[in-house]
Amino acid sequence: MQFVLRATDSKDEYVKKSTNSLKTMTEIYQDISQELKLNDKSEISVEILEKTVGLLKEKADGGDSEAAFLLGQLYFEEGRYAEAEMIFDGIKDQDPRALYQLAVIYYDGLHTKEDFGRAIEYMRRVAFWDSSDVGSIRFAALYNLGRAYLEGCGVQASSIEAERFWLLAADDGNPNANVKAQSALGMFYCRPETLNLRKAFFWHSQACGNGSLESQGALGVMYLYGYGVQKDPEAALYCLKEAAERGNVYAQGHLTACYYHRKLYSRAASLGERVSKYENISAIARRTDCLEEYIRKGITIGTFYFAQCLQLGRGVQQHKDKAQRYFTQAT
Repeated sequence: MQFVLRATDSKDEYVKKSTNSLKTMTEIYQDISQELKLNDKSEISVEILEKTVGLLKEKADGGDSEAAFLLGQLYFEEGRYAEAEMIFDGIKDQDPRALYQLAVIYYDGLHTKEDFGRAIEYMRRVAFWDSSDVGSIRFAALYNLGRAYLEGCGVQASSIEAERFWLLAADDGNPNANVKAQSALGMFYCRPETLNLRKAFFWHSQACGNGSLESQGALGVMYLYGYGVQKDPEAALYCLKEAAERGNVYAQGHLTACYYHRKLYSRAASLGERVSKYENISAIARRTDCLEEYIRKGITIGTFYFAQCLQLGRGVQQHKDKAQRYFTQAT
């Protein structure tokens, strides 16, 4: 398991906390770029990087703590993890952002040996940092701790602790808290060991309202089958369509099934064929921020119904041999 919500991922909540800092770095790049006025793009990139590093070092050496963090962050984003680690370690007791990034470096073993114990200790310190300045990375740290406890990575596995940390990270559905934690709670309460479909529906609703693509697809399925809520085929279709258009493969698979059972065979065949061609599940997971497990399920469902269309010649020319290949692929 990798810790998530790094500053290198522009989609996460961590970036919201660092917006002002990263904007400062961007402005530095722009100013130096205009000053250089070089024609070769690769040359501009190298020149800007070196000029920016020099400027930030000068400010950091002069006692500018924000410049020190920005320098570490620049090294981190450039993959210069050893240099980033050195900078972050020097300011970790004053800046929770630096402590957070150190936790990521140690947990994921970025240019160093994995150190789960230290990573969990640092992430816990961020989560309970005694200052209001910590902002939304507190919620990101709480979410990561929940994942660690659920999966038993670096700590003794505990569903109780996972739930506790995720509830803190979700903050009663606060849109400025951690939306991943809200969606994770929706999934958590769908597990056989912790089953509570009403709670699952509540948390998926909160996360969906706060922009979670994963939870939007899950809500469509819950409305479709009446899991934790009264069946509502129209609400189900709406959620599944919206999520499918945004790239949720689990929703696309279930939407294919919906089209088939509503006898909209051409739509079922078209969408099912598209879903059956997906291959790079990890890349899809990174792009959509959806769980690989549910992407696989979506592909299986979509592929099965495309095979069914081929088998019976519904919405597509009948081709039984081809259908058999897709049935095999689905299973």
